[in-house]
Amino acid sequence: MPSTYRFNGQDAEYRESVLPRAVTKRIAVEASHADYWYKYVGLDGRVIGMTTFGESAPAGELFKHFGFTVENILGTAEEMLNR
Repeated sequence: MPSTYRFNGQDAEYRESVLPRAVTKRIAVEASHADYWYKYVGLDGRVIGMTTFGESAPAGELFKHFGFTVENILGTAEEMLNR
């Protein structure tokens, strides 16, 4: 979702076509504040995002620390699909 502002401005039919209520296993990946995405992933979804502020390290290390890796994202998806 490139723009939540634009998405939220669409009619209900369009929003439902993009995020159908029947699909409850969703993952949001946000290299910023994670809390905002829970309204899109729902109670059964997962958000991979930062939960603290002020971490300092090279970007690659921070991405590993916060779980922004292909392995973690795929592992999270697999875990969700198997429950």
